[in-house]
Amino acid sequence: MNALQMATAERTDLADLLATLTREQWEAPSLCEGWRVRDVVAHVMSFDIRLPRMFRRAVRGRILHINQVGVDERALLSTDDLLDELRAHLRPAGLAAIFGGRLALLDVTIHHQDIRRPLGLPRKIPAERLRLVLDNSVRSLELPTWRIARGVHLITSDLDWSHGSGPEVSGPAEAMLMAITGRSCAVGELTGPGQPVVAARLAR
Repeated sequence: MNALQMATAERTDLADLLATLTREQWEAPSLCEGWRVRDVVAHVMSFDIRLPRMFRRAVRGRILHINQVGVDERALLSTDDLLDELRAHLRPAGLAAIFGGRLALLDVTIHHQDIRRPLGLPRKIPAERLRLVLDNSVRSLELPTWRIARGVHLITSDLDWSHGSGPEVSGPAEAMLMAITGRSCAVGELTGPGQPVVAARLAR
């Protein structure tokens, strides 16, 4: 299964979860500061556009707030509308499909967990999918992973994956992904002599 197929499968899994949520859960805070569950869903869909529209969005958001502009564009949609849009666009398109779908896979997998964790709805992410997302996360310049994970040796305890060198940081693969992409709530699930280094960087 290639990255685009994995991203489609991940969006399908997210849509299946959203179909079970109550109105209160849709309005609940996510791990993304200032965003509710419905806002995260709107963000996931916001990159299925072509470059000219993204450029206009960047101008409106003055670059730094480009993600918020994408969310605001869907602010008037109902949760049913958001779910219908996701169901209609399970296969990433436009900018979300660049790099063979790796960007879309990285984005939707992390944000899926941004929704699940605060709601207390854990899941087991397919190993092949999670391994590729971890690989992409440590290479992405758009994420804080390069800063959080530098100089430490990351080892996942439930997946054949590791990265870097230095003091060891170990733990479940999902918690590792969330911690190194900036989610401080997950760092307590990691252990090892390098864990305090990662925790201190997340606390800044």
